[in-house]
Amino acid sequence: MKKKTSRSAVLGRILGSVKPYRFSLVLSVIFGITSVSLMLAIPVCVGRAVDLMVGAGSVDFGSVSSILLMIAVFAALSAVFQWLMTVVNNRITYNVTRDLRRAAFETLQEVPVSYFDGHAHGGLVSRVITDVDAVSDGLLLGASHLFTGIVTVAATLVFMIRLNPVIAAAVAVLTPISLFVSRFVASRTYGYFREQAEVREEEGAFAEEIISSQKVVKAFGREEDVRARFCEINEKYEKKTVRAVFFSSLVNPSTRLVNSIVYASVALIGALFAVSGSITVGVLSGFLAYASQYTKPFNEISGVISELQGAIACAERVFEVIDAERETPSDVGGKLPAVHGDVGLSHIYFSYRKDRPVLRDVTLSVPSGAHVAVVGPTGCGKTTLINLLMRYYEPDAGKITLDGEDISGVRRSDVRRSFGMVLQDTWIRSASVRDNIALGKPDATDGEIVAAARSVRAHSFIMKLPNGYDTVLSESGGTLSAGQRQLISVARVMLTAPPMLILDEATSSIDTRTELEISRSFEKLMEGKTAFIVAHRLSTVRDADVIVVMRDGEIVEQGTHGDLLAAGGFYKELYVSQFRGVSDGQG
Repeated sequence: MKKKTSRSAVLGRILGSVKPYRFSLVLSVIFGITSVSLMLAIPVCVGRAVDLMVGAGSVDFGSVSSILLMIAVFAALSAVFQWLMTVVNNRITYNVTRDLRRAAFETLQEVPVSYFDGHAHGGLVSRVITDVDAVSDGLLLGASHLFTGIVTVAATLVFMIRLNPVIAAAVAVLTPISLFVSRFVASRTYGYFREQAEVREEEGAFAEEIISSQKVVKAFGREEDVRARFCEINEKYEKKTVRAVFFSSLVNPSTRLVNSIVYASVALIGALFAVSGSITVGVLSGFLAYASQYTKPFNEISGVISELQGAIACAERVFEVIDAERETPSDVGGKLPAVHGDVGLSHIYFSYRKDRPVLRDVTLSVPSGAHVAVVGPTGCGKTTLINLLMRYYEPDAGKITLDGEDISGVRRSDVRRSFGMVLQDTWIRSASVRDNIALGKPDATDGEIVAAARSVRAHSFIMKLPNGYDTVLSESGGTLSAGQRQLISVARVMLTAPPMLILDEATSSIDTRTELEISRSFEKLMEGKTAFIVAHRLSTVRDADVIVVMRDGEIVEQGTHGDLLAAGGFYKELYVSQFRGVSDGQG
C-alpha cells in the first residue's frame, strides 16, 4: 500500500507551486497590509472622537467632523486595497490550479498504459477536474482569510500594546487557547476529508462506467441493480461528508467561545483601568473595537477550515497523479531507419501480474511483406502480443526486433509510426469527419482524405451526412452505425499508409458485403507490407501466408490454412467447432 504523504508536505508543495507568481504574491501582501493598517487606524480615530464628546457641553464639533472625514477616507481606501488584494489572490489561485490541472493531464499522456489498468477512468477524471476545483476553492477562501487574518492579529496586537501593554498582554495570554482548539479539531478532520475524496472518486468512476455502458445495462435489465449500487456508494459518500463537515464545524463554535472570553476580559480589565483613570473612555472604546477585530480572524479561519482541509486532501490526490511513474519519453533512443518489415520475437515472456503469466516463450519470425494471422481462443494472448509489438508494454524477458534492430533501444515513436493499427473498438473524436480521418496525418490534403474514404467505401455515406466531411461527430459517433465508425477508423490507416499493419478484428462490426469490399481495399493496402491480423472468425484468415495458433499464452501451431487443417491439430479443432453449426444447418 502506498504511503500517504504528510499534510505538511502537501501544503508545502501547494505553496511551492505559487513560486512562479512571486511578484503577484508580493503585491498581495502589500495590498493586504495596507488594507488592514487603514482599517485598524479607525478605532484610534473613534477613540479620539469619543474623548472629544465626553462631558456635557464640551463637544468639539469641528474636530469630531474632521475625525469622521478621516474615518471615511480610511474605510474607503481600506476597501480599495482589499479589493485589489482579492483580485491578485484570485489571479494567483486560478493560475496555480491551471498549472496543477495541466501538470496532471500531461502526466496522464506520459504514463505507461499499465497505469490505466489499475486506475478507473472516471476516478482519474475526478482527480483532474473535481479535485483540482476543490483545491481552487480552498485556496480562494483559505488564502485570503488566512493571510488577512494573520496580518490583522499581528497588527492589532501592535496597536493594543501601544495603547496599554497590560491589557494587550492579557489578550496575548488567552490567544493560544483558540489556536489549540483549532489545531486539535483540524488535525482530525484531514483524514475524514481524504476518505470523502476517495469515495467521491469511486462514485465518479462508477457513474462514468455506467453512463458509457447504458445500452448494455438496459439490454440486460440491470437498472435496479445499478441504481442500488449507486445509492450504496452515494450513502457512503454522505456519511463520510457529514462526518468530515461535522468535525470541522466544531472549530467555529469553539473559537467563538474562546473569543468571547477574550472580549469579556478586555472589557473587564479595561473598565477597571478606566475607573482608576489610567485610560480614557475613548481608549477603552478603541480597545473593545480592537478586541472584536482581533477575534474576528479566528472565526473567519474556522469558518473555512473545511475548505482548507478538503483542499489539502484533494491536492494530495492530484499530486499522486502528477508524481505517477512515467515511461521513457517516446523520442528517447536510436532513430529507426526506413522500415522494411522483418519482425522477430525471441523467447518472449510477459505477465500483467507476476503471479499470472500471459505469454510464455513466444518465438516467431515474420519476413518482410508476410501476412500473419494470429488466432486462438479468448484470453490466449493474441492482443497482448500486439500490445508488445506496439510497445504499449515491455516484455518481462526476451526481445522483439524490427529489421534486426531491438525495438527496446529505439525511439518508441518511430516504432509506433511504423505500424498502422485498426482495432475492434473504434475511437471517434469530438471533431469533424475530416479531422477524424486525418488524425494520423494532420497535414493531409482534402484530396488525400477523400481518396482514403473512397478506398474503404466510406465516401458515399459521408456525403449523405448533413455537412459531408465537415460534419462534427460526438465522441460516441452520433448517429453513425458501428460499421460506419469502423470505416472511418480504417480510412485513417489508409491515409497514413504505414509500412506495417495490425488489424485487430478490424471488420468485426461490418456486414458481410461491406467486409468483402474492405477486404479488397486491405489487400491493395497490404501489398508488399508486413501485416498482423488478429481474428476470431477463421474465415477471414484463410489466405494469410502464415497462421499462428495460440493457446494459453504459447504458440502451439503455425502454418498455412491447408497445412494446419491437414495436421489435424488445435487449429482444425477450432475451425470445425466454428463451422459446425453452419454445416449442420446445411446438412
